[in-house]
Amino acid sequence: QVQLVESGGGSVQAGGSLRLSCAASGYTYSVYCMGWFRQAPGKEREGVAAIDSDGSTSYADSAKGRFTISKDNAKNTLYLKMNSLKPEDTGMYYCALRGYAGIRYALAANEYNYWGQGTQVTVSS
Repeated sequence: QVQLVESGGGSVQAGGSLRLSCAASGYTYSVYCMGWFRQAPGKEREGVAAIDSDGSTSYADSAKGRFTISKDNAKNTLYLKMNSLKPEDTGMYYCALRGYAGIRYALAANEYNYWGQGTQVTVSS
């Protein structure tokens, strides 16, 4: 059974930084794509960044230049380093996994099969 467990969320002031982690277990294949998504109250879930098993990445325009997605294969952990945070970055951040590689549609939530429970990020002005 695939499990994704996020951590690292919190409350920061605008301009601050956070690093989110997602510990993955139960997925035994070498081909995959993992992504970070966020959902603000009253809004749809949106893709923030994704990385596949080959290391190819994709970022939402709002994340480019501020966020960096990475993975540690030895630790089965996905990361999202977020710098220069803005109040509009506030939301629940989810880690997700799908069973095929490639970054095409990597920021589309309906492409993913497995989801974590989320970690809250709050950025105050």
